[in-house]
Amino acid sequence: MAPKLTTCTFCGVGCGIYLETQSNRLVGAYPSMSHPTNSGRLCVRGWHVHEVAGAPDRLKKPLIRSNGQLHEASWDEAISFIAERLGQIRQKYGPDSIAFLNSPRCSNEESYLLQKLARAVIGTNNVDHGAGVYCNNSIDVLMDMLGVAASTSSIDDLAASEVIVVDGVDLNRQLPTIAGWVIRAKLKGARLIGIGSRRNRVAENADIFLQIKPHTEVALYEAMAKVIVDRALANLPFIKAHCSDYQAFLEQSLNCDLQKSAAICDVPADAIEAAAISFARAGSAALLYSTGIESRGRESIQAMVNLVLLTGQVGKKGAGLFPLTEQNNLQGVCDMGMLPDRLPGYRPVADPAARAAFAGAWKAPIPASPGLDAHAVLGDRGGGKVKAVWLDRYDPIATALFGDVRCLGECDLVVKQHLFQTGLSEFAHVVLPTTAFGEERVSFTSTERRIQLAQKVIDPPADLIPAWEQVVRLAQAMGADWKYTSSEQVMDEIASVIPFYSGVTYDNLAREYGRQWPCTTERPLGTPRLFEEGSSGRKFAFAQIRPVTQGGAASGEYPLTLVIGNSLYYWHQSVLIRHSETLNREYRLLLMDYPNGFVEINTDDARKLQIRDGQKIRLRAAGGSAVSMARVTSEVRTGTIFVPYFVQQIRSQLVPQNGNGSSLIPVRVEKETA
Repeated sequence: MAPKLTTCTFCGVGCGIYLETQSNRLVGAYPSMSHPTNSGRLCVRGWHVHEVAGAPDRLKKPLIRSNGQLHEASWDEAISFIAERLGQIRQKYGPDSIAFLNSPRCSNEESYLLQKLARAVIGTNNVDHGAGVYCNNSIDVLMDMLGVAASTSSIDDLAASEVIVVDGVDLNRQLPTIAGWVIRAKLKGARLIGIGSRRNRVAENADIFLQIKPHTEVALYEAMAKVIVDRALANLPFIKAHCSDYQAFLEQSLNCDLQKSAAICDVPADAIEAAAISFARAGSAALLYSTGIESRGRESIQAMVNLVLLTGQVGKKGAGLFPLTEQNNLQGVCDMGMLPDRLPGYRPVADPAARAAFAGAWKAPIPASPGLDAHAVLGDRGGGKVKAVWLDRYDPIATALFGDVRCLGECDLVVKQHLFQTGLSEFAHVVLPTTAFGEERVSFTSTERRIQLAQKVIDPPADLIPAWEQVVRLAQAMGADWKYTSSEQVMDEIASVIPFYSGVTYDNLAREYGRQWPCTTERPLGTPRLFEEGSSGRKFAFAQIRPVTQGGAASGEYPLTLVIGNSLYYWHQSVLIRHSETLNREYRLLLMDYPNGFVEINTDDARKLQIRDGQKIRLRAAGGSAVSMARVTSEVRTGTIFVPYFVQQIRSQLVPQNGNGSSLIPVRVEKETA
């Protein structure tokens, strides 16, 4: 069979790739030379994406638990069992006793149907994507300030950027294709500014690297804004034409003190000044940040958007705000309404007109109260109210910041949809196998708003049905009059209820590498760049932010600040990575050296404490202590202990009374002698 163009589904970049097949097996992958996102380039994950589908240990039959063990069952048995149990739980405890969580790896079609099942069939807004704990702050801020929760420009726009700011994401590890665009732009003369508490490949190539104290981004951006205002570099014509609330922002900015802010961030004031001047004077400047930074609060995102608005860096080539999604369909699952407080297209659940519109489209009433998010469902199960949890391609044991999910063992029903057996199977009453990459035709929306098809190039194992169809069968078993017979029909409905998808069809997605939304009936070719120059009217709003008075969390008794990090080492725990021999070797090297996990300590701090690399250490905090192994590295700041988020027990041991609290914990480090 001739190679077929499709979309890589490992990360949020959305590279175009060709898949090679042989005897109904995926045997190879190589990049599209003309795809605008990757232009013939591909990271190691993309080169080996085909290996996952052929893993010998993937699930192929539904499983139902009886007598404490999971046993194979037919699809009819599994769907009937789930429908009956959900009906019983809803009748006994009410619809809000049921929650539906999915993964940013889920397609647009299955995400849309899952939240529709929750809202229109079950009657609850308890829906969220597994990464919701990380990025919903970004959604809310961008909707409030820009009116759109997405990247304002295209990835290939970076080639025209004069200044690129990369904040808090290691592009080389997480999004290598985007890292390539950034480095090539720098080689052409772009000025590169890195921001973060860790050193990484971007930092090594940056013209300016601001290695700030953890969680002091707000002070940094406020100081940059202050410099821009003081030097009369604000883009006043843009602000006057397009922005509101500038006067309140300006009054607050005038109270900022550069030297005090520099002290809070612990970086030189002249470096902050140089970064601010570069950004403001650039004809086109881009600001990239990761939505995978769990600790990123609303105010740090507001401060970034303020800086972009202050300098007018939107609506033109090479400029814009890039909220980077590290998982392949994080943008799409949010667009589809897998959010507890927003319907598809980001319409608020609390808006009566929005509920009425969807009630009319779905022929079912929509609950008015926002639902529980992933934190509430998995952290404390919403005060014990959640009795049933559906988890679609999402294993919170491996991927959630909050690792204590023993509460699932108390649920009356846990349904798991997944490609593989994972730790979650221990709690599951029903396990539904899913199709793999290349076995179904569905769509995904990448970090640049690009809606693309992932094509079906091989047949799935016998008797296996796609995840979206499983949801349809369940809805039908619960009495819903759902008549979808193809994923294309689902997309047609999506286009009918989400205005900025209204021009999307499978036919136009199959041409010209998909469509970037808004893709409407009036603009069927899509929108590569939002807010083009020349648009009129006030579209944006400045935000007022509480002044920052201090940074870090260390104290005298606990002189180091422990930072829970969840972005840098994401791929180490990826279930999919483990099923590719090459990727398992490439991305799990550190875990070979530190098989029981590790925490990172700066070289100078380790020297003072006489701690060597690989040594067992004890972390002590006011709420408890934890033992781990030290990885001594200059990547982390002095005064900082970095804990990869998947070392799940450390947070609960240090702060047992508040496992979902701050990601900054004051600690001290001791040698562990036992």
